[in-house]
Amino acid sequence: MIHLYGIPNCDTVKKARVWLESQSRDYTFHDYKKEGADPERVAGWIAAAGLDSVVNRKGTTFRALGEEDKARAADSHTAVAMLVQHPSIIKRPIVEHAHGVLVGFKEEEWSAALL
Repeated sequence: MIHLYGIPNCDTVKKARVWLESQSRDYTFHDYKKEGADPERVAGWIAAAGLDSVVNRKGTTFRALGEEDKARAADSHTAVAMLVQHPSIIKRPIVEHAHGVLVGFKEEEWSAALL
């Protein structure tokens, strides 16, 4: 089963959902805005993909953080709490699938992992 995590109005999440549907792939969608982010799951994504891959430093939410919070998001000891507190700074989408985790939407990468 494919589990897609993100925010429904995010353009990249929309592209990923259209791609999954065009490939006739069933998936469940987890909306951070409504359901929050689970600390254990976030820690697992960081372990699998690396902190730099999981933290979205380009988004407006991250840029609006104070310097202390930005430093907390960049520190492996405090990042999980920051990402749970501010799920909008989690790079989107994140996909859990039978063979691992994908961060962001790259069609070639998704095709190789999910088809």
